[in-house]
Amino acid sequence: MAQRETWATRTGFILAAVGSAVGLGNIWRFPFVAGEGGGAAFLVVYLLFVGLIGFPAILVEFVVGRRTERNPVGALMELGGNAWKYVGGVFIVTGFVILSYYSVVAGWFIRYFLEGFRGSYASHLASYESAAAEAGVPATAIMFGELSTGLDAFVLHTIFMALTIGIVALGIRRGIEAATKLMVPAIVLLLVGMAVWAFTLPDSGAGYSYYLSPDFGVILENWTELLPAAAGQAFFTLSLGMGVMITYASYLGEDRNLTRDALTIIGFDTGIAFLTGLVVFPIFFAGGITEPGEGGAGAIFVSMTDAFATLSGGRILGLLFFGTVAIAALSSAISLLEVVTAYVIDEKGVDRWKAALGMGTVIYLLGIPVTYDLIFLDLLDLFADGILLVFGALVLMLLVGWVAPRFAVDELSKGIGDLGALGQAWIWAVRVPIIVVLAVSLYLGLVDYIDFLTGPFSDWVSQNL
Repeated sequence: MAQRETWATRTGFILAAVGSAVGLGNIWRFPFVAGEGGGAAFLVVYLLFVGLIGFPAILVEFVVGRRTERNPVGALMELGGNAWKYVGGVFIVTGFVILSYYSVVAGWFIRYFLEGFRGSYASHLASYESAAAEAGVPATAIMFGELSTGLDAFVLHTIFMALTIGIVALGIRRGIEAATKLMVPAIVLLLVGMAVWAFTLPDSGAGYSYYLSPDFGVILENWTELLPAAAGQAFFTLSLGMGVMITYASYLGEDRNLTRDALTIIGFDTGIAFLTGLVVFPIFFAGGITEPGEGGAGAIFVSMTDAFATLSGGRILGLLFFGTVAIAALSSAISLLEVVTAYVIDEKGVDRWKAALGMGTVIYLLGIPVTYDLIFLDLLDLFADGILLVFGALVLMLLVGWVAPRFAVDELSKGIGDLGALGQAWIWAVRVPIIVVLAVSLYLGLVDYIDFLTGPFSDWVSQNL
């Protein structure tokens, strides 16, 4: 077997991991999930979850990946025995499912970016006004409905997956590391610039209040909805439960301080998610969007397009915003494809380019139904976010916390030194509070998904089949 690839630099690993974390999870998903959760109420629960659960959990994935130098399936089999390879397969399935619809959503951002070149967003909306009046809905909703499905969505899904496959096929250093070294700094600079601009908008203060002033009574009343939403978002945005951090850590050397790397990655990721809120919510309220929780997956497109159509300089801002998210989406997509590619390379001995092309093609085919009807986006996203991510993380915590805890402390100490009582504190955090929170979140996620299957999805099936 050929020698396994490694990262060329620490910076390359950090930026690749951050790039995985800051894509659509932060800029597409975070605003609408935060909006559904009441803005600041969701933000408080989310930040607590990232700090108390996300940090210990990312260390678990790091030690598993670096210790075994294998993909999630091979890693769990090596640590827990042959039966655990099936559990590792959950991570591969998760990568498949998320990237299949993620690619379609990324195509939407590319389309809205291209629309900015064709003219102002106000002029585009004008062409939908008659249809909007007839349907009794905003023109932005009609526009999103037309652009999010159909031939154009299918073509952009195809283009985006081709780009993702091409980068992963080039390998760790020439492909993933080189690409993220360019993309991640660009994402941060563009978001900072937009946040400064959003601060100058009229009525932006209402957006900041919505986003930064929590009502703790709302949190107590709605914790059963906020907890699984925050858990899923934290794991989604940190790329946990997907096998990404296991795979990326498998290319690390033993001299790396995993705690420092984890803090850096979480700091960047959470900072960018927070920064996204400082961009989006002031623009929402300045544009007259006072109910950010409405609209679900299309909320960011409907609300931001409406704002860009009414604000001075909206066309330029729209180009910057949608272009930034398209770049961020690509940085995350390559990490998801790398998980399944690494599995085929490690376990089946297939050449990298063949593995990337083969797995990428299967994922691409799985995403095609989403370009037909958005009910399939909900079907896949709710399954991945509320069940697969949390279940994958839960079983991994069980493995490291209860089945093979000694190796974990030994591995974490490499590059740091003797951890002493801190090592045991970390293991017990994994063993009890993290496992309990994940188990509760999984139960609530299952309940939500069953409600979806027996409600909206069942209604769609009866109307269309």
